Amino acid sequence: MIGALRAAALVLVVALVQVSAVGGADVGGVAPDVLLVVVVLVAWNRGALAGAWAGFAGGLLVDTATLGRLGVTSLLLLLAGYWAGRYAETTGRGRAYAPYAAVLVLSIGVGLAGYALTALLGDPVDAGHVLGPLVPAAVLDVALALLLHRLIRRLLGRRPEPAEPREVELLG
Repeated sequence: MIGALRAAALVLVVALVQVSAVGGADVGGVAPDVLLVVVVLVAWNRGALAGAWAGFAGGLLVDTATLGRLGVTSLLLLLAGYWAGRYAETTGRGRAYAPYAAVLVLSIGVGLAGYALTALLGDPVDAGHVLGPLVPAAVLDVALALLLHRLIRRLLGRRPEPAEPREVELLG
């Protein structure tokens, strides 16, 4: 319960920082997506459900604060949080590079999906403006993940590993 409250407070603070301070920052021609990195790391440490909730809540805060199309960011971050949590729960736990690989893949994936979703909704989007800085932004997000991973793991703690599943017996 305490871990959930800490995760909620962390996402709230990071979403506000993303909108107010970091969103307009320019590091080498790209803006960092701190909220995406935090959502992935929350999902990595607390699981798929916590990651989905963190992504939805953080995305909804960003959508309402920026007066953007309501639901686009929350949908993208919900999916990113859920996928990162499932990856951590199934195959990525024992690999040291896995959380950073998840941040890299999801940074590119959220950028592409955001572009596609915005175009599908009929809003004008410049492909060169979105797709050009996609890889440098992903590299910047991985650098942020390298800085934030231990801090978030210490703040939230790790979710206890699930017990071994019991054998299922079919009665017939």
